[in-house]
This record gives sequence, C-alpha cells and structure tokens, in this order.
Amino acid sequence: MSFPALTPPLARALAERNYDSPTPVQLAVLGEDAVDRDLLVSAQTGSGKTVAYGLAMARDLLGDAERFAQAAAPLALIVAPTRELALQVQRELTWLYEHAGARVVSCVGGMDPRREQRELAAGAHIVVGTPGRLCDHLRRNRLDISELKVVVLDEADEMLNLGFREDMEFILETTPETRRTLLFSATFPRGIVALAKQYQQDAFRIEVAGDEGGHADIEYRAIRVAPGDVEHAAVNILRFYEAPSALVFCNTRDAVRHLQAALLERGFSVVALSGEL
Repeated sequence: MSFPALTPPLARALAERNYDSPTPVQLAVLGEDAVDRDLLVSAQTGSGKTVAYGLAMARDLLGDAERFAQAAAPLALIVAPTRELALQVQRELTWLYEHAGARVVSCVGGMDPRREQRELAAGAHIVVGTPGRLCDHLRRNRLDISELKVVVLDEADEMLNLGFREDMEFILETTPETRRTLLFSATFPRGIVALAKQYQQDAFRIEVAGDEGGHADIEYRAIRVAPGDVEHAAVNILRFYEAPSALVFCNTRDAVRHLQAALLERGFSVVALSGEL
C-alpha cells in the first residue's frame, strides 16, 4: 500500500526518510471521505498521527503551490498537551514541510515567552504549542490567527485530563469559524464528544484499531514486592535478566536520583533522566 497523490515537496520529504507505506491513520485521513472535512480521529501515540495530520492539512495550507509564500500570520495551529510532545511535533512538521519552505514556530510553557514573541513577529506558517502558552499569546495579541486555515488538537483527551478544557475552548472560540478542525484523541470520553459537537462541523469520524502485532515480542510480568524491598528487587531483576540495556521508571525525581546512586554503587553503568535536566 502506497501513499495517495501527495503535494510534491511532502512526497519528496517522505521519500528521503524512506516512508514508503502509510500507516492506517495516514491512509484514513487522506481518503476521499476525509478531504476538506473536519476530522475526529481516534489514534494512539506511535500510530504516525503527526505525519497524518501534517499530510491531511497540506492542501489547506499550500493549495496548488509547491512552496509557501513568505511567512506572516500562521496558517495552521497545532495544540498539544505537553512541552515534550509539542517540540516533537515541531521537529516532525519541520522535516515534513522542509521542501515547501515552511517556518514552524513553537510556543510552549517553560520557554522564554519574549523569544517566542519575536519569532511570531518574524512570521510563521505553522505554530505548535501547549494550551496555556498559546492562550497567553492570544490574549496579549502576540499571535495573529486571522489567516488560520487549520487547527489541530493533538491528544485532546490528555489535554482534558490535564485540565485544559477552558484553554481548548478559548482557542476554538477565538480562531476563525472558517477553519478546518482536526481533533486527535486516543479515546472518545464524553468531554471530547461534546467538544467535537460544539466546535466541529459535520466531522468525519475515523477510528483506527490498535496494531496488536506491534508489541507481540514483549513479555509482561508483575512481581509483588514489599515497599521496603523495591530497590533490592530492581537490582536483582536487572542482574537476573542481564539485558544489555534496560529502562527503569521511577515516579519522582528523588527516586530517580536515589536509584541511580544505588545502581552505580553496585557497579551498573547507569544514566539518570528526569525533569531536572
């Protein structure tokens, strides 16, 4: 199965990265039924959804042109729940639209808002951001949404869980009514269905079944351990399996630091990754 007819600069970007067969969600958003319509898409992380909506909105942004005109007010706005996801989306869309000359700007919490303000003032074709920071720029008139053609809510259910409902509603109420709205969500809780009903017009619903074969090589085990023995258990499990590499997840930064020290003491080669970095 190959990609349907694509805008040439995007086809070239995909070919350079050896994307020769589309994932189910990418095929679905490019289908005839989905063209030019609002979309309500159920797709998991790892299903290729960023490239999916990147391809789905190409015609809205570029029309028949192969390159963007000079960057001014953005044409697309992507809203993501976390800084990490927003920056990942920015990277993906940057390479996907590279040959079209796109300028993709991020606006996320934890970054310098004045730098973002300067970047927005210099012009952008696509803006990717987190709900709170985007609303902040909107309220301060730093983000011009008068030319928006598409709004994408990525992992909308996660944004709901994190308490961003009001921010999402503010963004959808402020952006032009003529925009296309693409809503991506792993699940469709009541809040998402209500959001779709209120802010989308005749949305085409796409539900992509999970790829059951994707993790068939992973074996799951649960081991019951007394709270005080967790550290010893982690060490013993790592020694027992002797895997060349392993990931150990902890629920706090302190726990990460503590376990790293314990493993280093026992001769493991270990690197700590946490929100402290």
